[in-house]
Amino acid sequence: MTTPDVDDDVQGEKPVADRRLHPVTPLRRAWAPVAVIAGWAVHDPDQTQRQLTRLTMTTLLIAVAVFIPAAALYGFLTWWFTHFAVTDTELRIRTGLLFRRTAHIRLDRIQAVDVTQPLLARVAGVSKLKLDVIGADKKDELAYLGQEEARVLRAELLARAAGFAPETAHEVGEAPVRQLLHVPARVLAVSLVLTGATWGSLAATLVVPPLLWLATHSVWTVLATGLPLLGAAGASSVGRFVGEYDWTVGESPDGFRIDHGLLDRTHETVPPGRVQTVRIVQPLLWRRRGWVRVELDVAGSSNSVLVPVAPREVAESVIARVLPGVTVPATLSRPPRRAGWCVPFWWRGYGLAVTDTVFVSRHGLLRRSLSLVPHAKVQSVRMEQGPWARFKRVADVHVDTGANKTVTARLRDASEAVDLLHGQADRSRTGRREALPDRWMA
Repeated sequence: MTTPDVDDDVQGEKPVADRRLHPVTPLRRAWAPVAVIAGWAVHDPDQTQRQLTRLTMTTLLIAVAVFIPAAALYGFLTWWFTHFAVTDTELRIRTGLLFRRTAHIRLDRIQAVDVTQPLLARVAGVSKLKLDVIGADKKDELAYLGQEEARVLRAELLARAAGFAPETAHEVGEAPVRQLLHVPARVLAVSLVLTGATWGSLAATLVVPPLLWLATHSVWTVLATGLPLLGAAGASSVGRFVGEYDWTVGESPDGFRIDHGLLDRTHETVPPGRVQTVRIVQPLLWRRRGWVRVELDVAGSSNSVLVPVAPREVAESVIARVLPGVTVPATLSRPPRRAGWCVPFWWRGYGLAVTDTVFVSRHGLLRRSLSLVPHAKVQSVRMEQGPWARFKRVADVHVDTGANKTVTARLRDASEAVDLLHGQADRSRTGRREALPDRWMA
């Protein structure tokens, strides 16, 4: 089956020309057969070794001579049968060599378009476009496009998602951006050194393998345990540094731009109005320097970090841009002292504050986490009280958000919890009535 060069919508849309991905894309897709063989080899290494010992040099050369052109042909055909087009109402992506798949992405459902550049893609001068669509569990993507084509297409899609007419969307161009924050590399490195997870994973890597060797004297057991621990230690230290290097947050009409990455560059967009929860996280060793980390829960998006590390005053100024009119409370009320019978010692880390705009909950003694939920983003409120908590006259109040996350006010006085339950329901209804629509650039 051949794909026509022009696509006519059944509802009478103007015909649009199909477009192909960058010609370098077949090189990426040719690796798929290689990955399948490598996966089989890793899954059954003994069988792989036996098969390799049976092969003569002539057979091996013939297999390589057949396999490489076949992989190249597969990459070319998958590229050849992949098309995309932007119509008046949707982005269409057609893929599939044997089984055809057409994705119809409504433009008014797009909430973010991210541009990523893996290291080899940066060398080749291409980019990958990832689309966050409301109601979709995974991101659709266009990989790869030329850098300039990706930038222009991203600007057009965001303009169309904002409500601009197709005739004028091309003229809007990329929205201007104003920088709000830049994280220096030295500050990022010091913050990772002062993070407990880094030292915990490193200590496990140094202690667990020798103990296993003394107990089992099995090299395979040590490697099977030590390598994952080493990978976790690297991911929590070097991996985070590489991924969060040159972190920059900017504000533009199409959302909050986040650019970062040492090897793989990523250009993300946090859509305004879709932020459900903001968390201010402060590990123990960061307190002396006054540093915090800001994380997000965004409905329908995988973006989760807004600020990897920054002084608290700077982080709160960025939060004020993300949640207009919201001020982080300076003080929070603790649970009653009898809550210590339910959660000894750690109950002191719990706290609660409710302002005109947000529901605020805190937990943690060593690693503090302060969650802010705008009243308009609360989907449901519920109270839970176990037998022991009922005996001690305390209860938990849970607030559910649109990002399928829950923020909990732990161990509140029972009468306070009842008032909080009914009061938060009223505040949420009022907040939703007064909230602005989740649209931007309009």
